[in-house]
Amino acid sequence: MDRPTDYAEREPSSLRPRPSGDAHGPVALAPVSPPSSLPSSAMSPGRGLAGGSVAKSRRRPNDSHSRTTRLLLVEDDRALSDVVSNLLENAGFTVYVTALGADAIELARVYRFDVVLLDLTLPDMPGQLVLQQLNLVRPQTPVIILSGESSVETKVENILEGADDYITKPFHRDELVARIHAVMRRSQTAAPTEIDLGGLLLDLVAHRALVNGQVVPLTGKEYACLEFLANRRGSTVTKEMFLAHLYGGRDEPEMKIIDVFICKLRRKLLEAGSPPQIETVWGRGYTIPSNG
Repeated sequence: MDRPTDYAEREPSSLRPRPSGDAHGPVALAPVSPPSSLPSSAMSPGRGLAGGSVAKSRRRPNDSHSRTTRLLLVEDDRALSDVVSNLLENAGFTVYVTALGADAIELARVYRFDVVLLDLTLPDMPGQLVLQQLNLVRPQTPVIILSGESSVETKVENILEGADDYITKPFHRDELVARIHAVMRRSQTAAPTEIDLGGLLLDLVAHRALVNGQVVPLTGKEYACLEFLANRRGSTVTKEMFLAHLYGGRDEPEMKIIDVFICKLRRKLLEAGSPPQIETVWGRGYTIPSNG
């Protein structure tokens, strides 16, 4: 069935090999040595992202939870990020990995993640600065610090700076998973439940659009396009971004399908009595104006 989606929109195409060994016990650490660069096999094509240094861990097929819960792991230790992404996938999450703080900030600015897992030791910028920027661009996305620094002073400092939790390395798989679920529960209780576009209301809980109190009969893909645009009012959403959001990099149709979805969406909204919402940005994509 064609269902609406509300998860992180980018599906980096490159995969990193799984680590070997037991991923269910404590995760032990060696001192982090920042790599000079990631190998080319770990690089994403970087659709819409200048840096492009984002890799994705493999997901288990037919796991509906993994398709709806997206985590961003910011960790420059290649071996550790492989272990952590593997154990989190085994717990049912989908994990995206970047080694750079700048890329993490840009990803959070453009795409939606359920939780960010942030190391404090990064090769391009201090983790505390990344935390500050993440709280600016996505204040409702919880951030969990993963650090080998165990002093009370460091923990308190980062929590006061906006971290939602602080986990000291090494940690146990069950503890990490439990804390991720805990911060997600807290963030969901404070998250907005609707978006009012002026004449058009999006119910983010029921995944439906209403005009004058009446539900607009949208398909899952049409609603997903509308919510995707509504969450980025004032910004241009490219067709590549739509495809990644709707199909997750798997079996993507031709790009013209986005024009078909938008055409049908516009028609249904107009027939329901909504004022025009979606504008075409010629040669780039579509947008809902911020004052719409």
